Amino acid sequence: MKALQQDMTTGNPAKTILNFTLPIFIGNVFQQFYNMADTVIVGKFVGTKALAAVGSTGTIMFLLIGFVLGMTAGFTVLTAQKFGAGDMKAMRQTVGGAAILSLLMSVVLTVASMAFMKPLLRFMQTPSDIFDDAYAYIMIICAGIVAQMLYNLLACILRALGNSRIPLYFLILSAVLNIILDLVLIVVFGLGAAGAAYATVVAQGVSGLLCLVYIVKKVPLLRMEKDDWRPKAYLLKLQLGVGFPMALQYSITAVGTMMVQTSLNMLGSTAVAAFTAASKIEQVVTQAYVAMGTTMATYCAQNMGAGKVVRIRQGFKAATLISTAYSFAVGAWILTGGKYMTYLFLSENVSEVIGLVDVYLKCTGIFFVPLAIVNIYRNGIQGMGYGILPMTAGITELAARGVTAWISSGHRSYAGVCLAGPAAWVSAALLLIGMYFYVMNHDMKKLQERYPEQAEESMETAGHWKKRSRRSRRRASHQPL
Repeated sequence: MKALQQDMTTGNPAKTILNFTLPIFIGNVFQQFYNMADTVIVGKFVGTKALAAVGSTGTIMFLLIGFVLGMTAGFTVLTAQKFGAGDMKAMRQTVGGAAILSLLMSVVLTVASMAFMKPLLRFMQTPSDIFDDAYAYIMIICAGIVAQMLYNLLACILRALGNSRIPLYFLILSAVLNIILDLVLIVVFGLGAAGAAYATVVAQGVSGLLCLVYIVKKVPLLRMEKDDWRPKAYLLKLQLGVGFPMALQYSITAVGTMMVQTSLNMLGSTAVAAFTAASKIEQVVTQAYVAMGTTMATYCAQNMGAGKVVRIRQGFKAATLISTAYSFAVGAWILTGGKYMTYLFLSENVSEVIGLVDVYLKCTGIFFVPLAIVNIYRNGIQGMGYGILPMTAGITELAARGVTAWISSGHRSYAGVCLAGPAAWVSAALLLIGMYFYVMNHDMKKLQERYPEQAEESMETAGHWKKRSRRSRRRASHQPL
């Protein structure tokens, strides 16, 4: 199989972004099948309480896996920048540094999460009737953090080089494996929620190993030399400067969702089960925004390395238009027919749960555009090398989500808890839009001062694509009906 590296510094920005996003979106959907398969099979074959047990740990999983995702994505921003600049030696050195940092963080996260998990579940007021299953499930997930780290690091490295298809192929294979293992461990061996966790960890580990084999055999750009593995202090400093803020960004968001989960737990296991099923439905359709955010991080990093700031602006515009159109289409479906997917998750108490699922989907479905903006602009700005600045949007999210959840818990309002997420999206989106204009003006001035010829070329390229777009619209308007 031929390597599929993609230079994102040339070509039509909208087409480049869309082509890169689609495989990531499909891959993200299949990655959701890990947890969705757990949820469906546990709910169908074990029961509502087991479903609630798995669901009650969802925010903790988001905290852990989100930290891994943010950190590995941040470590490889510099990889994409060096690739965009054409400096392959430095690019390989960033890969070596990312691998060392990721290994160290895997050990720290595993030990810390397993040591403090039981007090955390108690602090979140996990209902007593699901506590044991929830604890068994999340402890196995914690033990498998290294598998999560392996896949996500290698997938981020491949994407940094413009290859978004190979991680998709391996995710599809591992998603199928996860479903098979779920059925075997839960239905045949009767391991319950713990069986679902084992299936998730094994499947994720397989996808990581497949990525590793592919890189070793098929990507000559990543054939590491001895010197590439020697830590370079200045590169590690840059990687940590982006990686930790991105990881903390995910963690801040996760802390907010844990506050929501705590408020939800006060409403009982039926509300937890409904919220779990509804959030799984929502997460499948909103993976498009996560994929677009991943694309923008790579797109902006490569173009930043090449000094093409105007092209970055074009990319933001294209991504916003694409995501807005998607938001209206999928939002209409979520508002009208999304609740019927509840039947995938439960075979008992469906009549009690489906109404609460519908409330959740209606509360979130009308706010998909702000969610798209949050993912596109936060990740794009981070891809340009800004680590701390976008994290302030995460703090805004945390405040909005926490305040909404706190007020809702006081009134014991399920709808209020469901609105905590949208409140966070809207507040963060407004801040990120202002941040975008500041960053673009700042970097355009830097480019004009340091590389006047490159700035002029970037402006000429922008005019070229604008003229092509106008010509395309004129041709389309003259086509016969």
